[in-house]
Formats: sequence, C-alpha cells, structure tokens
Amino acid sequence: MNTSESEARSRVSATLREQGEKVADRWVELQSERAVLDTGITTAELNEEADSLVEALLAGLETEHAVQDVVAAHPGLRQAVTDLSLRRARGGATPTATSLAVLALKEALLEAVQENTPKGDVTALYHVALFINRLLDTAGAMSFEIYVEGREEIIRRQSRQLLEVSTPVVRLWERVLAVPLIGTLDTTRTQVVMENLLEAIERDEAQVAIIDITGVPTVDTAVAHHLMQTVNAVRLMGADCVISGIRPPIAQIIAQLGIDLSNILTRATLADALAAAIPLLRDPSLHLASPADAR
Repeated sequence: MNTSESEARSRVSATLREQGEKVADRWVELQSERAVLDTGITTAELNEEADSLVEALLAGLETEHAVQDVVAAHPGLRQAVTDLSLRRARGGATPTATSLAVLALKEALLEAVQENTPKGDVTALYHVALFINRLLDTAGAMSFEIYVEGREEIIRRQSRQLLEVSTPVVRLWERVLAVPLIGTLDTTRTQVVMENLLEAIERDEAQVAIIDITGVPTVDTAVAHHLMQTVNAVRLMGADCVISGIRPPIAQIIAQLGIDLSNILTRATLADALAAAIPLLRDPSLHLASPADAR
C-alpha cells in the first residue's frame, strides 16, 4: 500500500469512527432524495441497514485487506451488502436502483471526509475520492450480483410453486388419486408431478393413480418418455397407473411414433379411467390385462 492510499484509508476510517452516525443519516437522506427506495422498506429498517453497513465498513477498513478486497474478504461487510441486496430483491427494486443505493454512500462519505480536511488540500481529497471509489464500486458491483442471484432464486421458487399449483393431485375415490395435466409436459414439470404424486400415494395409501392428459396439447417421444417415467415410479410405490384423456389425434400420434403403451391401462376420459380403477381396488391382478382386453 502506497503512502497516499494509506493516508486516504486513515482519513476515511477516522471519519467513520467519529461521524459514522452522521454518514449513515446522510446516506438514507440521499437515497430518499433520489427515489431509489420504492421497495416497501420502512424508515426504521432503512436506518438499521445504514448503521449496520457503515459499522461493517469501518470494521473492514481496519483490517489488512487491500481496498479492492475489503468488501469481499471481510465477512461482516459482505453480509451487510448481501442483506441489503436481498432485502431490495424481495421488495421488488430494480438491480440498478439497488446498486445506486449502495453507491450513494460514496457521496455521503466524501462529504463527511471533506468537512474534516483542511480547505485547499485538493491532493488529499483527490486521493480520498479515489480510495472511496475503489472501495464502494466493489460494493456496488457485489450488490448487483447478489441482487440478480436473489431474484433468480425467488423466480425459481415461484416457478416451482406455480408448477405445483398447475399439477394438483386430486383424490377421486378412496385409494384412487388423479393428476389432471394441462399444457406442455417437460422434464421439470414431470419431476414435480412425480414428486407430488408419489408423496400423495404414500400419504393416502393409494392403490391407483390416474394421469389425465386431456389438457396436454400434443404428445411426442419426450412427453411419452416422461409419462413412462411417472408410471414406473408409481408402480415402484406399489400402486397401479391409468392414463386417461387419450383423444383420437393423440392416439394417432402415439401410433405413428411407434410408442409402446401396451403395458399401461389407458382410457379416453377421466370418468372411464375412474370406472376402470374401481375393480383394480378389489382385484389388483386386473392391471395385467392389455388395454384392448380391458375395454
């Protein structure tokens, strides 16, 4: 570390130590003025956030880490930036607004340092400004990255919740469950269907599971493969499986693709599938019959 950087670090640390509360208050004020707080964060939460980050910033500067590594290397400071970013991600702020919120601390900190610097000492202020920029640019970049990761996790969680809602497991009869599928059946959705269905089979001690594909627009090799995976998983749980909703166009596509569903009981409608499921409860050996014989 050269002399000018060392002096700048000492000035910034001294300012935070003596005027940390003032810097935090000014930071909150700047964020409010620039309208980057449309996130549902209360004033109390914002003040607490500012105090926490300023305190962590001082602790980070008092370590031996190089200025460009302080934010990433100091656990407390990194956690403070992480908490700020995730709070704004959950509140719906944009990543740009989140970064600007962090970078507004530059101005608040530089103002405080300027008050403690003799007038006319332009060189000292120049080195302090460079130091603060290097320090908080890293924090701004990190907040952007953490925000994006946080939003992606929220989106993944919401997508999974939507998948679970769109693939409900319905109890049609005692020990008979049904999963009405609507829309495209891809790998991710198949996994959710399988997990939900297997959990329901265990919970309800079901013996028959009906997979209704009336709402599936088309069936290709991939969709058929996903269906077979689900059927096999259901059978491993000791339950039987019936596929319903095979309309004439779907049946024609399956035949053209050469997909073998001969060992799976199929029905045209959900009502027909339920009617076929009831005898299976009394005589499980019936599931060995071919679809043609069962009809």
